[in-house]
Formats: sequence, structure tokens, C-alpha cells
Amino acid sequence: MRAAVVTFPGSNCDRDLVVAMEAVFGTSVRRIWHQESDLPSLDLIGLPGGFSYGDYLRCGAIAARSPVLGAIARHAERGGFVLGICNGFQILTEAGLLPGALIRNAGLAFVCRMVEVEVAETSSAFTRGYTGAATVRLPIAHHDGNYVVDEEELARLEGEGRVAFRYRDNPNGSRGSIAGVLSLRRNVLGLMPHPERAVDPLLGSVDGRPLFSSLLAAVGR
Repeated sequence: MRAAVVTFPGSNCDRDLVVAMEAVFGTSVRRIWHQESDLPSLDLIGLPGGFSYGDYLRCGAIAARSPVLGAIARHAERGGFVLGICNGFQILTEAGLLPGALIRNAGLAFVCRMVEVEVAETSSAFTRGYTGAATVRLPIAHHDGNYVVDEEELARLEGEGRVAFRYRDNPNGSRGSIAGVLSLRRNVLGLMPHPERAVDPLLGSVDGRPLFSSLLAAVGR
């Protein structure tokens, strides 16, 4: 597995994501600064959580204009995998790589806790490892995790099986209780819960591990 994690000014989960990937993939993971625009050949690029550029303007809006996003878009166009977690999900929507937007939580408060998440789609390269698992436990930590999308796009996402994860007890007001969505080609995933914080029993859950092992199996095939 040739994987890399991007760091933006304000990222604070980049190391977490690298550690989780290396634990599951068994290989070293490259670190990429957001100013890089010419990337090596990779299988997976991860955009981590945090507060890129301090969440000024809109969460992810400034990071989405970083030079590395052009390279990530080209990587996705070639069929490469992209995983955006929390702030990474916000960046992907701001960059147009995923539909919809993430706005302020319905309760107007930062939410940080373990939640139950339904695996709504198990046929993607990100979720095949969850076959038979109706519900998983993953941590969330966000202030702007309320996923919004118009009626037409919501119907398209539902009809095309692109809702990857759904909250069992909606913590932020997300439309359709959506916690994660896939791109049209199903090689880009954005989600608000943190699977990288659920890969070791010491962290209280290992339910994030199948996401990474699913990707490893997909690349192996």
C-alpha cells in the first residue's frame, strides 16, 4: 500500500491517521505538506481532521485552495483512493470532490463523544470489511459536522448507494443522519467520525480498523 497523509496549517489528527494506517497496512506512510503539487504515485491519500487555517471563512474553504488539492483531484480522476476525515471531509466538499457541505451543528455546540454509526453501504472499497456489521462505534469531535445537501442531490446519493455511514442517533442535525458519503466513482470517501481513533482496544473501539483493512484488500486485488 502506497499511502500518504496531507498536513495543513492547523491539522491536528494527521499523526493519528498516519499511526492508524501504518498499524493496519504494515508499511510506512508518507507525510505531505499542503504546498506540494507534484505527488508520487500513490494508492491512497488521507486528509486528516483538525482546524485547517483555524476554520476561518468556512471550515475547509481555505485548505481547499491549497496547491495539493489539484494533485489530489488528479489522483482521484485516475481512480486513486481519497479518504477525508472530519476536517478532511469538509475540505473535500469545499473542493468539489464530494457533494454537499458541512455547517454548524444543529445544537450550536462542539460535540465530542463515541457514537453508534450504521454502515449503510458495504459494497465500496472502503466498507467491504463491514459486511454483516449493522452498527459500529466510532468517536466524533466536531463543531461543524451538520451535513447539508438539497433534495435532488440527497435522492441521488440515496439512489446510487453513496451514503456510506449514517448516525443511529443524529448528534449534529445532518440531513438524513448522514455521517459519510462516497463520490460518484466510489473512490473518494468523506466522513465526520474518526475511524483512525478506533483501531486499538486501548482506544475503546476497534471498529475503525475494517475501513483501513478494506482499502488494503482493495489495493491488493
